[in-house]
Amino acid sequence: MRATDQLLQSKTPFLTDGGLETWLFFQQGFEAPEFAAIMLMNDDAALNAMRRYFGKFLEMAEAADTGYILDTNTWRGCTRWAGQLDVSPEEMLSLSRKAVLFARELRDTWQDRVSPILVNGVVGPAGDGYTADDIPSAEQAYQFHLPQIETLVAGGVDMISAITITNVNEAIGIADAVTDMDMPTVVSFTVETDGRIPTGETLKDAIERTDQNTKVPPIYYMINCAHPDHFQGALKNDEDWVERIGGLRANASRMSHAELDNAVELDQGNPEEFGQLHVNMSKQLRNLVAVGGCCGTDHRHIASVSAHLHG
Repeated sequence: MRATDQLLQSKTPFLTDGGLETWLFFQQGFEAPEFAAIMLMNDDAALNAMRRYFGKFLEMAEAADTGYILDTNTWRGCTRWAGQLDVSPEEMLSLSRKAVLFARELRDTWQDRVSPILVNGVVGPAGDGYTADDIPSAEQAYQFHLPQIETLVAGGVDMISAITITNVNEAIGIADAVTDMDMPTVVSFTVETDGRIPTGETLKDAIERTDQNTKVPPIYYMINCAHPDHFQGALKNDEDWVERIGGLRANASRMSHAELDNAVELDQGNPEEFGQLHVNMSKQLRNLVAVGGCCGTDHRHIASVSAHLHG
């Protein structure tokens, strides 16, 4: 049985982390170009901070007696980002290898207390995660992302998740590249304040088009980098496509992506309300298997979610 089978068959949602980048940069004072936390994989102080960060979430999973999805710090690790980050493509892939090793070592430390722990290879968009200005073809996306996907799989991840995806072509290209590596994939779309993905498509159309055009459809879809108020109205209980949504990683803030991009201070929202909102969404999403957070969320928000969903 694959580790992801345990995830899909779980009676309670697995936990994952919150907004790693906003926690590192806004709350801990670390710096990296282009909001690329992967660049901190060579920083010992940042690695120690990440051990503390993930450790607190793993303690929550232990207390809730549920599994945990342990993300690799590889969101902006596509080799297409190398030029903007002033490193070579080979150095980008080296950082991804270090991130997988870091996650696996962390799992080894915790696996006697939390089971199962799935190491999740994170793939971010080749462009900006908030806009859809430069949409690749599915084949271009396949080629953009394949080197990092090969690196993550070789490092020993259990699954691969495409996070903050803004367009269907890129979702298809990533999913097909992951399928060709014989690995299960999750696709997570980001949505705007109107509940649509940045191209203007509805979440329903994006999920259905991706399902119809991939070699093997993702094991589930996720929504991330948006406040629950932005997409909850689009989740209609009587529509089949909603059952394909298995994960939620919402923002703490109700701000739009444009507002968040220009924000000088972090909007942390209301952690208690954040947890309460997940109760209603869990009733709408019958196949919800993974919960965590995105921008602005930290241990308080996920603790609230777990308190409401795990009891």
